Amino acid sequence: MKITFLGTGTSTGVPQLGCHCTVCTSADPRDVRLRTSVLVEENGERILLDCGPDFRQQMLRVPFGKIDAVLVSHEHYDHVGGIDDLRPFCSFGSIPIYMEEYVAERIRTRLPYCFRENKYPGVPDIELHPVRLHETFAVHDFQITPIRIMHAALPILGFRINRMAYITDMKTIPDSELEYLQGLDLLIVNGLRYKEHYSHQTIDDACAFARKIGARRTWLVHMSHQAGLHADLQAKLPDSVFVAYDGLTIEI
Repeated sequence: MKITFLGTGTSTGVPQLGCHCTVCTSADPRDVRLRTSVLVEENGERILLDCGPDFRQQMLRVPFGKIDAVLVSHEHYDHVGGIDDLRPFCSFGSIPIYMEEYVAERIRTRLPYCFRENKYPGVPDIELHPVRLHETFAVHDFQITPIRIMHAALPILGFRINRMAYITDMKTIPDSELEYLQGLDLLIVNGLRYKEHYSHQTIDDACAFARKIGARRTWLVHMSHQAGLHADLQAKLPDSVFVAYDGLTIEI
């Protein structure tokens, strides 16, 4: 399985507009963090995890090809703002998007032109598929299980995909969900910054969560400029925890 980190930043992205801190002015390309999104590939099939407003820019770096499915964690704009830019990929056929029912309702409201009976030519050809917690479904060779994550008081989804898991925007997770995260080769999880935040894990929280889950490797995403420089942050982390960066590709 091939994993490409399309974006690793929080909702404002990095550099953050109007900021002149050492991270936002860094010359290290690893310190540029577009909104969080991940592309997963195996046996010629590709699924996209979240589709934020930087999606078009992110995909200019990736060979053009079919997207077999999109998984959406929640309704916030930095995770769904790029859905209209799926249009070119619809040349391969309709794209199924999997999310909770309430998120599907929000997308229908925000993109009504995609769901009219007589669509304007060229609009995205997308199909919304509501999913249920813990009910595993298949997209080709991917076995996908939605799990419950709490983004402060907002219930959102994480996804287990074969022997990897993708979790973003988590503040807490019910203990009942931990059984779905056993035996992972790879954990992708959010670590916003070191300072406490009301709706996101800190980096220390993410490291503690990584220890609890015990995946072979953990990669941090959804980082703000307050997380610090990539090189400095990586030097502080445990041996099995790594700082993801935009464009990074790994194999599991």
